[in-house]
Amino acid sequence: MHTSTAEAPASSPPPFPPRAARVIRLHPQDDVVVTLDQLVSGTSLPSEGISVTGLVPPGHKVATRAIAPGAAVRRYGQVIGFASRPILPGQHVHTHNLAMGDFARDYAFGKEARPTPSASTPASFQGIVREDGRVATRNYIGILTSVNCSATVARAIADHFRRDIRPQALAGFPNVDGVVALTHGTGCAMDAEGEGLAILQRTLGGYACHANFAGLLVIGLGCETNQIPRLLETQGLRDGGRLHAFTIQDTGGTTRTIERGIALIREMLPAANAVQRETVPASHLVVGLQCGGSDGYSGISANPVLGAAVDLLVQHGGTAILSETPEIYGAEHLLTRRAQTPEVGRKLVERIRWWEAYCARNGAAMDNNPSAGNKAGGLTTVLEKSLGGIAKAGSTNLVDVYEYAQPVRARGLVFMDTPGYDPISATGQVAGGANLICFTTGRGSAYGCAPAPSFKLTTNTALWERQSDDMDLNCGEVLEGRRTIPELGAELFQRLLDTASGQRSRSECHGYGQQEFVPWQISVIT
Repeated sequence: MHTSTAEAPASSPPPFPPRAARVIRLHPQDDVVVTLDQLVSGTSLPSEGISVTGLVPPGHKVATRAIAPGAAVRRYGQVIGFASRPILPGQHVHTHNLAMGDFARDYAFGKEARPTPSASTPASFQGIVREDGRVATRNYIGILTSVNCSATVARAIADHFRRDIRPQALAGFPNVDGVVALTHGTGCAMDAEGEGLAILQRTLGGYACHANFAGLLVIGLGCETNQIPRLLETQGLRDGGRLHAFTIQDTGGTTRTIERGIALIREMLPAANAVQRETVPASHLVVGLQCGGSDGYSGISANPVLGAAVDLLVQHGGTAILSETPEIYGAEHLLTRRAQTPEVGRKLVERIRWWEAYCARNGAAMDNNPSAGNKAGGLTTVLEKSLGGIAKAGSTNLVDVYEYAQPVRARGLVFMDTPGYDPISATGQVAGGANLICFTTGRGSAYGCAPAPSFKLTTNTALWERQSDDMDLNCGEVLEGRRTIPELGAELFQRLLDTASGQRSRSECHGYGQQEFVPWQISVIT
């Protein structure tokens, strides 16, 4: 990454020297540079031998050479789209002159796979070790619903134990992080034998087994498609002990169900509180990687910083889950080349092909992603977004590929097939076993993911200064040359260990997490 400066022209000497405009070239073969400042027409970029034509917002791209219509445009040394009209040197490159297009990718399965060195000094954090050996980063009691019809009851039970409005309810249980109700909008009017119900049950089963829950209630209405006995059976769960399951209809209505839920949680609290954190290896950390509200800086600062931390995590035997399949589309060949085996690489391509077919039969396009906010922040096509997003994955081998909400068993960098929508994606990761979420943002996503803490990184200092109340680490210092990616990556790795040890993230301080439980719904609702 090379940063250069440029001076804006002036008709007469200014009263003070103008600040030099800053641009970043990411690769020698790139056709564009990214500006860190708003550029006005006539601004000279001496390092590129061009002058700017028109207004270019911060985080957006400037063409450094003439590009003919239909020609590929490169950033990161990779194709981000194709010129939809002639582009002259110095012009703003964005949605008005850059379009999506298909191109051949060399998957070269496993060609760049390399052994990952182990860390010389083992890292650790203060975790909670369950009786069966699972390690938790938080200690909640959870309430899951089989169907939307039981959501109100579940929330009423959880509200009884809210520390902000009923502090006395958990006053004697300081080691319990809280009681959370994770409700959803489905569970009925769906195919009882279909893929949609199977995904929902797999998601609920993953949460029911999550180490961050010391105890759990599963509450239904009673007549829904997602019957609790079948849910328990398919997910290998048993009613009794740390898990209690019942329905509103069998219990005798709303009031009695709420009373029963409150009574059961009161019974669970002493055992849930009887935990102590202890030193455990960093290999027990499973981090879900997310980016939301991305901008033109995401692939330059926050995502590479997270990638550097992921490399350290993998070296210490931990696990990182890359997801958001539509947001690696067009860049998947960079992962298949790092696949530990050809079979792993082919599994990833199979998921890409599934998404292409899924969009086709629903009359959609993969380039529906990026969002309006992504484009305002400087991103143009899904190809560009994917190349920046993939930087979260660092540089180690891709060791396995999972479907949505499947239990993650491998250690190292893995991929889970999810949509790009952050609440759905992170829900699948947590169901798969993620005990911490690391989330980069350039536009300012406010997000949490109970029962796993969510750690937020900003891509730029302007966002940090505007919304630091929601953010945990500023990666804008990379853009300003004050910190390097390896330096901030090492700091982030330590901060993740601190968060796993109980230090609360900003989203936890604000109470985010319960409303953001969103299982992926792909079934036909009848």
